[in-house]
Amino acid sequence: MKKIYIVLIAFAITFSGCKKYFDVNTDPATPQDPQSKTLTPPLFAQMERGVQFDSRYLGGLVQYFGGNVNVGETHGWLVGSDAMGEIWRTNYYGLGANLNLIISDSESKQEWNYVGMAQALKAWGWQITTDYHGDIILKQAYEPNRFTFDYDSQSDVYEEVVRLTNESIKNFGRTDGSGTPAKMVGFDLAYNGDAAKWIKFNYGLLARNANNLINKSTYDPAKVIEYVDKSLASNADNFIVPNAGTTAVNGNFFGPLRSNLAAYRQTRLIVGLLDGTYFTGTPGTVIDPRRNNMITVSADGVFRGTNPGSGDPGTVAAKNQIPNVWGILGGANPGPGQGKYLFKDDAGFPIMTYAEMQFIKAEAAFRSGNPTLAFTAYQNGISASIDFVSALGTVITTADKTAYMTSASVRQTPETLTLRDIMLQKYLALYGYGFVETWCDLRKYNYNVGDAKGNNPYLNAYFFPPSFFSDNGGKPAQRYRPRYNSEYLWNTEALKKIGADKIDYHTVKMWFTEP
Repeated sequence: MKKIYIVLIAFAITFSGCKKYFDVNTDPATPQDPQSKTLTPPLFAQMERGVQFDSRYLGGLVQYFGGNVNVGETHGWLVGSDAMGEIWRTNYYGLGANLNLIISDSESKQEWNYVGMAQALKAWGWQITTDYHGDIILKQAYEPNRFTFDYDSQSDVYEEVVRLTNESIKNFGRTDGSGTPAKMVGFDLAYNGDAAKWIKFNYGLLARNANNLINKSTYDPAKVIEYVDKSLASNADNFIVPNAGTTAVNGNFFGPLRSNLAAYRQTRLIVGLLDGTYFTGTPGTVIDPRRNNMITVSADGVFRGTNPGSGDPGTVAAKNQIPNVWGILGGANPGPGQGKYLFKDDAGFPIMTYAEMQFIKAEAAFRSGNPTLAFTAYQNGISASIDFVSALGTVITTADKTAYMTSASVRQTPETLTLRDIMLQKYLALYGYGFVETWCDLRKYNYNVGDAKGNNPYLNAYFFPPSFFSDNGGKPAQRYRPRYNSEYLWNTEALKKIGADKIDYHTVKMWFTEP
């Protein structure tokens, strides 16, 4: 009888209790099949992290930051280092498989809004990664049991961005299934489940994608304008990643608590844009009302900025007389709760803004021969930027805003508007966040050389550093290399196929900049 009892217990364990007694890979406290909502909040932090980490180098290249801090200012790169590879990491590791899990989980539950969100973030990841690196791994990226990966052309990535954004728009427009906005509240840190805003964000991605192609025969300014008109409609639609800013853990990467930018100083170009130099030809002619919020005056009452690749501004001032981006002289850390503009501990980080969209529209309208439309979008962009900056510091009064909008720094008629006016105001508006988008603009106009049609918006504004990094051969940077730790260590054969093993690979022009 005892033997029979033992057999029955074994039978019960085998057929009815095996999950409880033998499944050692299951832990109720650590779900093996995570829900979309639990995966969502960290995604936004990853987006911010990728751009901000790499902007320490790219910020110097586009001349938003100065101080001779690193090789970014001289268009260089670091051998055997993951520096400049954080956007790569964000796309493939921070977002990557997590977005695939969200899509799989949400499709099974017919939560189409979560599917749409994941597709939109995928599209953003592919766009910013290819605009930063050029050829990247697309088609084989998430194939199981693969250890080496072939690279795909930038044109293929651009097509995939268009496909994904359109799929996302469709999914956010669906009314069937179980994906209610309420399910995203508290987890969607950008738009809190507002499908209409996500659709606008998608159209903003399409606008970026199409507007980068000004040198291509397929460039269609009318399509760019259409996308912008369906994108962000005001600053209320801005895609902002929030930062609590109470500790170094939840603080803005650019803020004093994180102490990452103590040596990064304001630049000559930003100072010159804010004091009217590059709009009127005479320093101090028109003072932009955004100036005191965005940059800081030196101890002697003079606004100064660094030259590219140099610690001083080329005047009597020494490096330590130029304020850093927190507004401090000498590189000191002002401490928690200090800083200014987007460099405060609790400042949110913009991924896309209404001002950017309006300048994209202005550029497209100008190139299409519609100066009236371009003028309206141009003025909308400046106005939106002033309001955005005002909300991040000392309030800019209506009188001060009006005075600037009617000043010599802002064109007052469509007939007087130039492409230079549009692009330099866009450059200024994107200061502190639109690093990759600004670099796209600089490269598609060949920095201060201009495009094939003679448009040269950055002439006598953007200056190359006194000397390039030795591996450049005197050529400007056009791309950053794939991430060292995940590519140059074990995917070298694929790198050789695209020429990324060459010492000057980072100077090879992008597909989107070529005819």
